[in-house]
Amino acid sequence: MDTEPDGLGQFVYGASYLRRPNAVELDPVELTLGSGVRETVRLEGFFGAIRDAMPDAWGRRVIERRMGRGPLEEFDYLLERDVDRVGALGFGPAPGRVPGAAEFPGMPSLGHLARAAESVVRSEVGADAAVVCDLVLPESSLGGARPKITVRDGKELWLAKFGRPDDRWDEPRVEHGLLRLSATAGLRTAESRLETVGGRSVLLVRRFDRAASRRGFQRLRFVSGLTLLRAEEGVTARERWSHLLLADEIRRASRAPRADLRELFARMCFNAAAGNTDDHPRNHGLLGDGRGWRLSPAYDLTPTPTISREPPFLAMECGLEGRAGSRRNLLSGAGRFLLRRPEAGRILDSVFEVVRSSWREAMRRAGVTTADVERIAPAFPEDPGP
Repeated sequence: MDTEPDGLGQFVYGASYLRRPNAVELDPVELTLGSGVRETVRLEGFFGAIRDAMPDAWGRRVIERRMGRGPLEEFDYLLERDVDRVGALGFGPAPGRVPGAAEFPGMPSLGHLARAAESVVRSEVGADAAVVCDLVLPESSLGGARPKITVRDGKELWLAKFGRPDDRWDEPRVEHGLLRLSATAGLRTAESRLETVGGRSVLLVRRFDRAASRRGFQRLRFVSGLTLLRAEEGVTARERWSHLLLADEIRRASRAPRADLRELFARMCFNAAAGNTDDHPRNHGLLGDGRGWRLSPAYDLTPTPTISREPPFLAMECGLEGRAGSRRNLLSGAGRFLLRRPEAGRILDSVFEVVRSSWREAMRRAGVTTADVERIAPAFPEDPGP
């Protein structure tokens, strides 16, 4: 791939790669297998599948801290030392070996990781740079603004997510509770568990883009909903932020479109029922293996309390009337999810009933305090409305 100063990006599959019997596409939208040069001017010239593998807010912050300067050029973030970015892509100035199990020692001390991560969040002048670089940097290129790092536990890789000093409630426990609640509602959800380190909660989420193998870890391809939608991230460029458009793309790309679209519809209903208004396109994705693409498990679920107890407005359009998480709007685009309206209504009612009747118990099981439960309560509407 090459990018020009004016933001034009170019990509071409090598002829030797295309001749490989196991060659796979980087994404099912822009970079399908084939010869010829592909071009893009979106995302500063970076194709979506490549941008998905780049560090986002937290990873960039750690890289800048290690290098002692910032912001950097986009290619600097892409090429900076990073053995475990999301998905199956690796980057470097020359062809090299794909990182495997040798790069993942036994699970490091979560206590050391928590202190190192907090030092970066606080930007403390006297922070131990060696601790930050050695413990946080190698696995911290994953997206998002919250402190996180990949750790190994036996034959599995987990993403450790830490709270921040400015959190309004115990974020790791609340997120764990919402992940377990979504599983109770019948969604395919990332596996998670909690650890307590120095009196602070740490959420561990199993890496679903990695699978244990005899030679280490198989890396699975991943593309975000942002890439599938060919959308932008800016506040003024969100006209394609739509569950309906995302359903159209998944119908074309998935090897099991009916099952994946039913799942996507149920997740949309869950986000409305649980007040997850941070449901942006990067919080959806497809996983690719040798057989094709499937919707990834649900991840990054968090409630956002509002003043009104009415169904919230989601980050993406969820019906023909825009972003309103009301029953009427959620059901208005059912056909785009290959659902008849009666079936869609049963899914919606089931999800809302599970959330309404079970969310407090789910939070209690996750160890969320009574005070924090009351703080997040306004995120959960009483019913889906008319």
